Amino acid sequence: NHPTDRNFRVGGLVINGSVRRQPGKLEVQFDLTDLDSELTVAYEGILPDLFREGQGIIAQGRLDAAGIFVADEVLAKHDENYMPPEVADALKKSGQWKQMEKALGEAGPLKGDNLK
Repeated sequence: NHPTDRNFRVGGLVINGSVRRQPGKLEVQFDLTDLDSELTVAYEGILPDLFREGQGIIAQGRLDAAGIFVADEVLAKHDENYMPPEVADALKKSGQWKQMEKALGEAGPLKGDNLK
């Protein structure tokens, strides 16, 4: 379920190998995951300097009729180990938190804004 009458936020990890750019344009598409599901995000604009595959991001926008999340804004945290709090909570509830830490390997422990 998603709101159809307003913008909303999504957060997740950018899937490695999923970033697709339009040559000569600012259009980009990439896939996000919370390790449970995936969502394609479309964005037109300059991505944050710290945007990377495998990085946690938050996007704000709407779902289009094709099920693609059309973002008005994409945010990336300065810490390479950052994970949006919503994603960290979902991973903990699903029991996949340790699996994600292991998958990131040498990147170190994951951090969410709401974690101590």
